[in-house]
Amino acid sequence: MSHSYQEKTGKPLTVQETAVKYQVSATNEFETAKHARTGLSVSAFFDLIDVSGLSNQELSSILDLSFKTIQRYQKEGKKLNAMNSEQLLKLIGLYQKAEEVFGDIGSFNRWLRKPAAGLENEHPFTFLQTSGGIDLVRDELLRIEYGALA
Repeated sequence: MSHSYQEKTGKPLTVQETAVKYQVSATNEFETAKHARTGLSVSAFFDLIDVSGLSNQELSSILDLSFKTIQRYQKEGKKLNAMNSEQLLKLIGLYQKAEEVFGDIGSFNRWLRKPAAGLENEHPFTFLQTSGGIDLVRDELLRIEYGALA
């Protein structure tokens, strides 16, 4: 069973294409929340893995689901719940912004794993398990973008 757009087509989606595919709006949180309520297909999980460079285990851990559960949902055609859907949509938006700020996803992923001054020298990656934490990491990206912190 094919998991992602890349596995189906042999061509990876870009972060921007993924954002468009899942109707991620960086400027309209209402639309993001509304879209999340209906639940996303598990394909969003695999598409995010393709564009983010996160491992199955890392993203499963962020969502507080086992990878086995993700695979079962996919097999059963079950959608993710609203909370997990919102997390995925916000993460897609975060990676979209990160690509703008850092220029490439690899640099962003390295930054996620280093202490960040604006996050009390904690690793940004540790904040990705909650919607509010994703917002904090995004705020830190905006400060970097505007030169407030490096």
